[in-house]
Amino acid sequence: MTGQPDRWAELTGGQAGEEYALRFARLAESGHDVHGEATFCATLLRPGARVLDAGCGTGRIAIRLTELGHRCTGVDVDASMLAVARRQAPAQEWLLGDLAHLDTLALEPGFDLALAAGNVVPLLAPGTEPAVVRQLAATLRPGGLLVTGMGLDAAHLPLPEPTVTLTEFDTWCTEAGLSLLQRYATWSGDTFHPGGGYAVSVHTRTE
Repeated sequence: MTGQPDRWAELTGGQAGEEYALRFARLAESGHDVHGEATFCATLLRPGARVLDAGCGTGRIAIRLTELGHRCTGVDVDASMLAVARRQAPAQEWLLGDLAHLDTLALEPGFDLALAAGNVVPLLAPGTEPAVVRQLAATLRPGGLLVTGMGLDAAHLPLPEPTVTLTEFDTWCTEAGLSLLQRYATWSGDTFHPGGGYAVSVHTRTE
């Protein structure tokens, strides 16, 4: 532990749940597709797969994946976000916890896919990123997938400057027993080009 709050808490004070949910509700009402991450993940999964939504927020992605027939567990450190998720889908499993200490939540291992969308990695507490990657890798079955989406420049982050490079992230993944399978520029599967501002990465557990 670094003793520092995560960057998300510094931005929001841990009280962003209702506002965050309202933002996406308005996007959906205006005709925007708010299920891009879930659609992307669903193409990678067998029917009835186990999914860990790490940094699940208000549960938007996990709820959609459950609607598509998968078994989803959501974990987040922000109680205000989880309150919305529990209200919207009370039958699903929502856990309050720090991603750097997933092992304290007694999760049953063997997830088919662990997801960290919504700039989860860049918004972690400084210095905890390698530990979080290790913890996420440990939840996966051999051959399981870690799927992440993250901004790489200020235009794609709620921060004045990026906090993570792809080189750093891939190094943490390699150290955690993960190997890069695919990388895209968007959740729609657009081609990633070096120097791009956003990356969707798919790593697999090789151990």
